[in-house]
Amino acid sequence: MKKELIQYVEDNLVSTKEFPKFKAGDTITVSLRIVEGAKERIQQFQGVVIQIGGEGVTKTFTIRKISGGIGVERIIPFASPFISEIAVNKRGVVRRARIYYLRNLTGKKARIKERRGK
Repeated sequence: MKKELIQYVEDNLVSTKEFPKFKAGDTITVSLRIVEGAKERIQQFQGVVIQIGGEGVTKTFTIRKISGGIGVERIIPFASPFISEIAVNKRGVVRRARIYYLRNLTGKKARIKERRGK
């Protein structure tokens, strides 16, 4: 009974948008709506997708970028109403679904090869 109720709410009340397909290793730009008081603006967060986790409404993805020499990671739910758009900048070649090893690499070693073709 409880699972059916949760499933009903997820299916009918939570809205999800269509985003381009991406996976771990891809460099993406996420445009997020930021509300500060009465003002609203779009903030772009560009980085490498480290992992995609969860399923259904609870599906999330983690993005990592280097800002001022410090690594910044952000976990963003796919069902977030604050996402205005997602753009895939580069497709990366990685052999894993979760590339946490990127956290320990710096400089040229932290680069990911770009996938050619499609």
